[in-house]
Amino acid sequence: MARSPKRRTRRPTRSARATRSVPPKPSEAEQRLLALARELAALGVDPLPRAVDLLAGAYAPDAPLPRAMYRASLAGRGDKTKMLALAWAREQVRMALEEILIGSRTGVGLAAETHAWVLLAACEALAHEPPSAVADRRRALAELTRRAH
Repeated sequence: MARSPKRRTRRPTRSARATRSVPPKPSEAEQRLLALARELAALGVDPLPRAVDLLAGAYAPDAPLPRAMYRASLAGRGDKTKMLALAWAREQVRMALEEILIGSRTGVGLAAETHAWVLLAACEALAHEPPSAVADRRRALAELTRRAH
């Protein structure tokens, strides 16, 4: 009986060994969104009017956040990881706003989740408004957050 030659197992080379993946550096937009979410979460007593002012200011036509979001969106085209990170950061803002709405009694008649989404979308739209229209839009936002009697 002939013996089959002993097969050698290869050791993985240095390049084939698992390397630690380094998470990508957060974009300016992610950093700004996460800071905004933290600010919203820390507003304290009767936070809704201040939350709307904070969001409206963050998304004003001349504010840095809309420009950072635009740049991050362009840089993330074709990069699913970057786009997911940006979406996750935005979702943190929406969820912080939702928590505020849960604690506030508004007379709008929407679920807090939907109301937060509508308010955030309206604030994001401020970046595309002419500066002369922003005051009117902010009054409309105040109407969307009025208290129930």
